[in-house]
Amino acid sequence: QVQLVESGGGLVQAGGSLRLSCAASGRTSDMGWFRQAQGKEREFVSSIRWSGSSTYYADSVKGRFTISRDNAKNTVYLQMNGLKPEDTAVYYCAAKPSTWGSYVYWGQGTQVTVSS
Repeated sequence: QVQLVESGGGLVQAGGSLRLSCAASGRTSDMGWFRQAQGKEREFVSSIRWSGSSTYYADSVKGRFTISRDNAKNTVYLQMNGLKPEDTAVYYCAAKPSTWGSYVYWGQGTQVTVSS
């Protein structure tokens, strides 16, 4: 069982930046970030292959968010720039045990609040 621990959330003004980190207790395959705003369903934000060669983004964050990973540290990052109030949500880190599987491991979530 792999444990995921997120950090880096907080309160920021619109236009500001935050960097989320997610440390895994063991090796994983693809890793991703999801978010859930109050009263809404959880949605995909971004993901990255184990090699780091392929990254994916939701249209709503393209050009503003950047995902990266350090496999030596079993850690994935989400750099968030140009934050908007609509980015306010609990952000969850997720990981797959293999590329062809589902996201099985989930973190506890970290709150990101963007004030206008």
